[in-house]
Parts: sequence; structure tokens; C-alpha cells
Amino acid sequence: MEHLKVFVKADCPKCPAAKEVAGKFGEVEIYDLDDPVGLAEAAYYGVLCTPSMVLVDEEGREIRAWRCTVPSPAEIAAHIHN
Repeated sequence: MEHLKVFVKADCPKCPAAKEVAGKFGEVEIYDLDDPVGLAEAAYYGVLCTPSMVLVDEEGREIRAWRCTVPSPAEIAAHIHN
């Protein structure tokens, strides 16, 4: 099953909206790029800006990513196969 990884920073003006959209999809992983763990995860997925979201499969492989933007819930839902 797919899950969403959300990359944010405290000083990011669009990050609250990204968290709100991501919250519509149940359990998500939020990574703060000011934290070393968040920064490492961002580097792994090639995230260079916030907000960014990466939809991954059960093995952590990227299915779809939205970098430097807040996708609509419909955009995310189109890539989730329950």
C-alpha cells in the first residue's frame, strides 16, 4: 500500500497547507528539513525545497512526487490504489 512522505520546514509559508492536504490521506510521514533525519530522508528522495511530497510504495520506491508545491487532494488520490 502506498504512503505519503511530506517534507517541511518551520519557516515555509506553504508547509501548513501541505500538511493539511496530506492529512486527508490518513497516516503520513512528516519530515522536518531542519532535523538531520528529515534532511537525510529528503536527500534520499532528491527533495531540495519545501513543501514537497513523495508518494512511495510499501518498499519505499517513489511512485510520484510533488516538489516545491502543494498538490490538490485529487492529484494525490489519482495515484493511490487502495
